[in-house]
Amino acid sequence: MRPTTDEFEEFARARTPHLYRTAWLLAGDRHHAEDLVQETLAKMYRAWKGLHRIDNPPAYAQTVLVRTFISQRRRRSWTEQPTATMPERAERPGDVELRLSLQNALAELAPLDRAVLVLRFFEDRSVEQVALDLGKNAGAIRTRTSRALDRLRAVLGADVDHLIAL
Repeated sequence: MRPTTDEFEEFARARTPHLYRTAWLLAGDRHHAEDLVQETLAKMYRAWKGLHRIDNPPAYAQTVLVRTFISQRRRRSWTEQPTATMPERAERPGDVELRLSLQNALAELAPLDRAVLVLRFFEDRSVEQVALDLGKNAGAIRTRTSRALDRLRAVLGADVDHLIAL
């Protein structure tokens, strides 16, 4: 017999205080704890139809809560803190020029060359990761990276010195 939506609502009402207490102890903050419980219940709801295979739904909910907490902590956004004032812009005057010059130069490269350079240098992936992503071998990626950089320098021409100065 499959669990129903009414049964989930009953489960959620019964378990929310316990989940909240655990979340508050983990997060140390009421708002993060509330978000954590909400995300946990959403994940539990998605898994609720297959819950007949789980022996102990409350323990499963605790596991989901803890894993969700750990996953959130790994994100960079976890350390963000709201402030009353907006920070000053970090953009320097040359940033716009640099971005436009680079965007135009990349647009003139072949799609695979562009992909290799973006993955390698803007997303900071290793040669092996790029090779895996693109279905190529690592040697081919090294060669393509070198040739794509040469093409990029040729496309930028005299702008290279200007970009370096920025």
